[in-house]
Amino acid sequence: MPELPEVETVRAGLAPVMENQVIAEAKVNRPDLRWPFPERMAERLTGARVLRLRRRSKYILADLDTGETLLIHLGMSGRMLVSGDPLGRFVHEHPAPEKHDHVVFEMASGARVTFNDPRRFGAMDLMETATAGAHPLLAAIGPEPLGNEFSESHLVAALKGRSMPIKTALLDQKIVAGLGNIYVCEALFRAGIRPSRRVNQISEKRISALVPIIRQVLTDAIAAGGSSLKDFRQADGELGYFQHSFDVYGREGQPCRGDGCANTVHRIVQSGRSSFYCPSCQR
Repeated sequence: MPELPEVETVRAGLAPVMENQVIAEAKVNRPDLRWPFPERMAERLTGARVLRLRRRSKYILADLDTGETLLIHLGMSGRMLVSGDPLGRFVHEHPAPEKHDHVVFEMASGARVTFNDPRRFGAMDLMETATAGAHPLLAAIGPEPLGNEFSESHLVAALKGRSMPIKTALLDQKIVAGLGNIYVCEALFRAGIRPSRRVNQISEKRISALVPIIRQVLTDAIAAGGSSLKDFRQADGELGYFQHSFDVYGREGQPCRGDGCANTVHRIVQSGRSSFYCPSCQR
């Protein structure tokens, strides 16, 4: 499932053709994805101007001049692809419709934004912009890891007294927003902390040091266009490239990239998810 860097990459790719632009026609080609679409979704979106595209955790939020906000979740295999951009920043010719093109936005500029989702685990919803933060999918989410609220003091306080593994804690969206399996594994490698280490066995100094490391991992991944392992594509259809920079994720049995380390990357399973780490470099 796309994590924060992938969602931010898509948001940034959509912004040039959606922000301050009118949705001339919204086409909804099925009644649902993961959940049913909101009532009259196509009608409510058609004619609306997108004032701003923003991201909250792993969700893209499009604030409209109608006073509503469109929430978009890519799910496991969702893609938002742009074509027909009159300024030539994307594919100029619109591709032929595909079977899994479930929602299509025809922009007044001539651009087209297509939401394609073969596995249909994605989601869309409409809500009042003024109360968007209270939406059930957003209300309990913690601070953004690239924002000022995600600080050393916040992370220390949020983890104080907890006995769960550090990886489990960092995947908790109430503690920090948008982190998933890939980037937690990569951040813990850079921090030298084993993913199975219990939080109450880690010093406050090491927990504090995780904050700038998490920020840097995410910043590096966004700069590389995210990670494409299976389905993820940027808005222009290109792959992300951060997977080529993984230190541990998906590298079981391969040489550790730590300076002077002669060990190999190991894999364990935590709560049904694979965790990758170096037993020499991470304690």
